[in-house]
Amino acid sequence: MTLRRSLRRSLTLLPLLPIYCHNMKTLRLLLLPGILATLFALTPLARAADGAEAGQEQSLFNGRDLTGWVPVHDVTFIVTNGHLRLVKGMGWLRTEAQFTDFILEVEWRALEAGYDSGLFLRAGLEGKPWPKDGWQVNLKDNSLGALVKGYKTVVPAETPRAPVGQWVKFRLEVRGRKVTLDVDGERAWEFGELDADRGYLGIQAENKVFEFRNFRVQRLPADGDQS
Repeated sequence: MTLRRSLRRSLTLLPLLPIYCHNMKTLRLLLLPGILATLFALTPLARAADGAEAGQEQSLFNGRDLTGWVPVHDVTFIVTNGHLRLVKGMGWLRTEAQFTDFILEVEWRALEAGYDSGLFLRAGLEGKPWPKDGWQVNLKDNSLGALVKGYKTVVPAETPRAPVGQWVKFRLEVRGRKVTLDVDGERAWEFGELDADRGYLGIQAENKVFEFRNFRVQRLPADGDQS
C-alpha cells in the first residue's frame, strides 16, 4: 500500500470516532487542521515512494564485490581497483534482477588485442554458454556496437575500433520494442523490432580480458504506465 493510499484511508476513518463523544462536530473541527497539515507535509514523500521503482537511477556495481550479480556457466569475474574485471571463461555474468524498460550506462575497456565480449539485454536463462537467441550489443574489436540476436547481426557496427586500454562509454535505452545506442555521447543507431519483453542484463565472456566501471541503470515506466 502506498503512503498516499494510507493517508486517504486514514481520512475515511474519521467519521468512525466513538459515538459517545459529546460534540462530534467540534471534535472534527479540532482535528481537521492537524490532519490537513500532515497530509500536505507528507505529499512529497508519497510522490517519492510512488516513483521509487521507476525513474530512479541505481548502481549495478558497488566497486567492492559481485553483490547483485550471478555467474552463469564457466566464467571468472573479479573486482580490482574498484573495477569489475572479466578474467576468463565461456559464459556470462548476469544481474539478479530482471528489467523491462530501462536506460543502461556503462564504461568499459578491453585489456588485450583481438578482444570480444558483449552486453546482453532482456536475456533469458536458456542456452549454453550464452542465452539462446539472446539480444546483445557487441564488444568485439571489429564489430564494435553491433546489435546481435543469437549469432546473427541485426544492426551492423559503425563505431570505430577502440584501442586496447581506452575507456568507452555506452548508453543503451530500451523502451518497448525500441533500442538506441549512444557511444561516448554520440548516437550510433536506433532499432525498433526488439522481440524480448523482459529479462536479465549481462556481460558476455569469451576468454578475453575486459574491465567495467560506472555500471548504472534507470528503470523506466512501462508503456502506458504513468506512475
